[in-house]
Amino acid sequence: MIGVHTPEFSFEHEPANVENSVRELRITYPVAIDSNYKIWNAFHNEYWPAQYVVDGKGRIRYHHFGESDYGEIEKVILGLLKDNGAAGLDAGIAKISGEGIEAAPSESVQSHETYLGYRQADHFASSERLGKDSLRNYTAPAKPSLNQWGLSGAWNVGPEIAVLQAAPGKVVFRFHSRDLHLVLAPTKDGKPVRFKVTVDGAMPGEDHGVDTAPDGTGEVREPRLYQLIRQKGQIKDHTFEIEFFDIGAQALDFTFG
Repeated sequence: MIGVHTPEFSFEHEPANVENSVRELRITYPVAIDSNYKIWNAFHNEYWPAQYVVDGKGRIRYHHFGESDYGEIEKVILGLLKDNGAAGLDAGIAKISGEGIEAAPSESVQSHETYLGYRQADHFASSERLGKDSLRNYTAPAKPSLNQWGLSGAWNVGPEIAVLQAAPGKVVFRFHSRDLHLVLAPTKDGKPVRFKVTVDGAMPGEDHGVDTAPDGTGEVREPRLYQLIRQKGQIKDHTFEIEFFDIGAQALDFTFG
């Protein structure tokens, strides 16, 4: 097993950030840092994540793009082992029991990855037009439709990132999924950023994520993906809000599971 880290965001080019994530996720296999995209381009890859199964002769025998389908990957590996004469293999498929951000996505996801930087932003619903590389004051949408989002307060939106220019400030998203994640980073000088999340205006309670307390509070200390909501009951449309209490908060990308 060999992992390849090809960065999507600027902070992911820093080896120290990759090392921290590998350690926190308890990854024990080698992970190549592909900051120049040589491996990515050699495979003509276009997806995060992507899985490739290569046989003993260096031929790609199976590939899969995106999450899930782990059982099928395991079947392919078992088949190749048998072709090479392996005996006494357990034909059963291991159950996936990932926790936190590693948990398999739910089947009820109706929200898709959404970028806050203007280069790939869509479904922006604040009444003001999304600015580009300049300070602008925004008003949060009062009743966003499903998968619409908006900003509140003074923000500077760059190609891949929105940076809070005056505290407090909010990001609002109308979502439908079990899990809500947001890629966040502390201030540019590394100072922690305090935040509080709400769902439909109330504390998340038992629906809090691994990076939030039941009252919705949390802190951004390093650039990474933060799990902010993990719903325990029936999945419905909800309005999510995250309020930042420190200037310099950086928000990049929503993902769902």
